[in-house]
Amino acid sequence: MRARLLFLFAVMIGVIAPAAAHEVRPAYLQIREIEPSTYDILWKTPAQGDMRLALNVVLPPDCRNLSEPRLTPVNGAAIERWRTVCKGGLPGKKIIIENLETSLTDAIMHFEPLSGSPKTLRMNAAAPRAEIPAKQSLWDVAGAYFHLGVEHILFGFDHLLFVLCLLILVGDVKRLLGAVTAFTLAHSITLAGTTFGWMSLAIAPVEACIALSIAFLAAEIVRTRHGETGAMQRWPWIAAFGFGLLHGFGFASALREIGLPDGAVPLALLFFNLGVEAGQILFIASVLAVMLLWRRAAPPPPQWAQRAPPYAAGIIAGFWFVERTVSILL
Repeated sequence: MRARLLFLFAVMIGVIAPAAAHEVRPAYLQIREIEPSTYDILWKTPAQGDMRLALNVVLPPDCRNLSEPRLTPVNGAAIERWRTVCKGGLPGKKIIIENLETSLTDAIMHFEPLSGSPKTLRMNAAAPRAEIPAKQSLWDVAGAYFHLGVEHILFGFDHLLFVLCLLILVGDVKRLLGAVTAFTLAHSITLAGTTFGWMSLAIAPVEACIALSIAFLAAEIVRTRHGETGAMQRWPWIAAFGFGLLHGFGFASALREIGLPDGAVPLALLFFNLGVEAGQILFIASVLAVMLLWRRAAPPPPQWAQRAPPYAAGIIAGFWFVERTVSILL
């Protein structure tokens, strides 16, 4: 049954992940007041090659651009910058993200006034507009980054496939809890260290190595099926800790793309990490629940279902590794 789950999940992500990967990354809007009622605006939208999401910033009607938007393509995103003046200022007025309601992504808006504390707001398909508040509590910032952490892990198909392979390989609940705890501790270390600038790695090689970590687990599952005992089976928490350090750099890359609010970086980091953990626990709990129900209701799987899934996971991981390695070389 666990083998069936791995097979179905691997096929699913192999079909939808390449098409949806750029779609679920959040857009980022930074509005910085440089003079009373005059603002420098930075608008970053996810992109793939020359194609970017058709998301546009709609300012209040009493705003007038002082410069034309300048578009700069960067790795995986398109950045526009311009300057505008808004009669009476922006606090208390609504900002709209055009076409956000038809997108899978979110948008984070970070507003920095001349006086007072910065404001961080989250918009999504259900709420594509937001009013800049005169005051904002830290809990609003915490809630926005918690939701972003949950969404990031639930749409992070490579991370989910790694966790699913780990779940199937380790087996019993006690060893699984130890391995997941080690994985969590490790990626929390590199996530925090990268965010605060204490450590750094180029993200493209890291993503390629994350794919290799999935292939390693798939190979371990195959060896276990043949009666062999590998390092991951003997010391699951040690191996999970090592791989967790690697995956933490991937989480940090996502957080850099989102952006962090000035004056609340530790809070945003903490709740983004808590959101990642909540999403991970939700995924594991859902898989265990489906396993329990399937075991009670479905007949034993055929022999091929025991052999095929780790190979399916390994093939998907191999494809990701080649794709990410080629992107480094080009």
